[in-house]
This record gives sequence, C-alpha cells and structure tokens, in this order.
Amino acid sequence: MTISLAHLRRCSTAVDLGAARTRVYVKNQGLVVDAPTVAAVNIRTGAMLAVGDQAELMDGRTPDYIRVVRPVSGGTIVDIDMAQRLLRHLVGDKLRKSWRRRRSMRAAVCLPYGSQPLSQRAAVETLTGLGARQVELVDTLIAAAVGCGLPVEHPEATMIVVCGAGTTQVAVLSLGSIVAAETVPVGGNAIDHAVIQHLRLHHELMLPGRGVRPLHLLLSTTGGLAQGSTEVHGRDLHSGQARSVNVDAERVRHAIATPLTSILDGIGAVLRRCPPDLVADLGERGIMLAGGSALIPGLETMINQATTMPVHIADRPGTCAVQGLGAMIEGKVQPLHLDPMAP
Repeated sequence: MTISLAHLRRCSTAVDLGAARTRVYVKNQGLVVDAPTVAAVNIRTGAMLAVGDQAELMDGRTPDYIRVVRPVSGGTIVDIDMAQRLLRHLVGDKLRKSWRRRRSMRAAVCLPYGSQPLSQRAAVETLTGLGARQVELVDTLIAAAVGCGLPVEHPEATMIVVCGAGTTQVAVLSLGSIVAAETVPVGGNAIDHAVIQHLRLHHELMLPGRGVRPLHLLLSTTGGLAQGSTEVHGRDLHSGQARSVNVDAERVRHAIATPLTSILDGIGAVLRRCPPDLVADLGERGIMLAGGSALIPGLETMINQATTMPVHIADRPGTCAVQGLGAMIEGKVQPLHLDPMAP
C-alpha cells in the first residue's frame, strides 16, 4: 500500500498499538493515550474489569475467573475484538463521541517492517471497528525516525534501531526510503525472560515479571562495570515459600548476552547490505536507538563496541513512533517519499 504525506494529512488520529504500550495521538491535541496494552476480563461474564495501568497491576494476582490478556504480540494484533475493546476504554467517552461525529474519520497506524498481509488486515479491522472510514498504514521505522528528528529526507544515511517489547527493528534510511532493514524477533520481553530463567536455573528462584525491574536498576547504576549486587524476592522453586537472594550484576549481564547478541547480529546484517557510501555516513552520524526497550542497560554499550559507531538514545524513545506519525498527520514533515508497506 503506497502512502503519501497528502493522505496522512487527512488523518485525524495516529495509533501505535504495541505489544507493551498503546499510544494514541490526535491532531491538534497531541498525545492523549499512553498506557499498557493490557486488559483484565471476567471470563465468566465477559466483562472488561480494567485496562492499562490498572490491568497491568493485576497481572499474576488474579483469581481463576479473571484473565489478564495482551491482544498484541510481536507487533501483530492477535485478538481483534479485545484490541477494539481495549482502545474503546483507553480513548474515553469524549474522544469516542468526537470520532462518531466525524463521518469521514481517518486514522494512521504504525506497523512493524515487513508486516504480513494478515497483520495489516488485523490493524485495519481494529480501527475500522472503532469508526475509522480509512486506515493508512505506515512503517514503524520511518515514523520513529521522524519522531527522533532524524533528517530522513536527506541523501545521507541515517540508521535507527527500534527496540520494542516483542521485536527489534533495524533500518538504514536515505531519501525518505528504507535502504536495508531487518526485524529481529527479540525485544525487551526476551531479555526479561532470560533473567528470569537465569534465576530459576542458578538460584532456584521463581521470579515474577515485575521482579526484573530492580535488576535493571542495578545494571543502570553499575554502568559498564560488572560489579554490584541487589536483593530480589521470589518464590522458592522447591518449597514454594518466599525467599530472597542477592544477584550479582556480572551474572545478570552474562544472562542477557544471548538475546542482546541477536540484536547485534541484526544490525550487522543490515550494515552488510548497505552501499559503502552510506556506511561511511553512519561512521560519522552514528546509530539512533528508539522504542520502549532502548533503555535496556548494556544495549547502548554493546552496540557501540560491536560497530565502533556513535550510539545515541532518543530523548523520549518510547513515544518516537507515535510522535513521528503525529507530525506527519499535522503536516510538520518536509515532503518525502514514504516506502510502500510490504505486501
């Protein structure tokens, strides 16, 4: 599907429906929704009990008849009905009424690079079910690059790495188009899972997903040095009782090395497919990190050491894609050619 800025300027809403968070940008209003893509449902009655932050707090703490669901996985909407219900609750009554008053309401949505037709159709059906008459599909890589303030319309190369919860997308852009790109099925969730598995195997401790956050803080404070430790609380694998262990930063770094290496392999594959002139540009301009998982401790340093290129993290990496898409629908972007979505 070929997208032009003229088509995008007719849109009134921009949506970034990610595996971790959902963000909605409304023309002339800015970012109006930024919440976890999570819903809590009573499976006996089908009633929606909570969405967003409240539903995320309930994860792992509910009785049998309450299920916490995530309708988006790896950038793909896996449950259209639940995604629609989630968006209805997140946008609120005021925004839904304004959508209903617009008979020709158009929406733009970010999709991962190389999305399959089934994924594209799921995104379109989700937004048309909310009242959109037309849905424009935009590559997340281009939207994030615009949101980071990269000069994507120039003939020089720019490289962006969008680190999401389910996937990591890597691309080199020039003249508003994608020169080379790669999608790695590794994101923040895989890195958290590697930490949880490390504690299970080496400390015989079952750790909930939220328990990984103190370890992130540990790695952030120790920086590039493999030192320091922190106490984490979980459930003993054999007795089932609550137990605490001290976890060393060096061991945590070793545990997350494998998923981080997969991201480095994706960056290397993209660089090998680029013309030498563009790679020379990147040696000076560096690599931009965006996405909610761009702040994973150790990622910036590993990329810098592997590529010997400067690595920069966007000011607000989590909202780059939706802010870039918002700039497009607001008409704040210089004329450029947008890549057609992969069929």
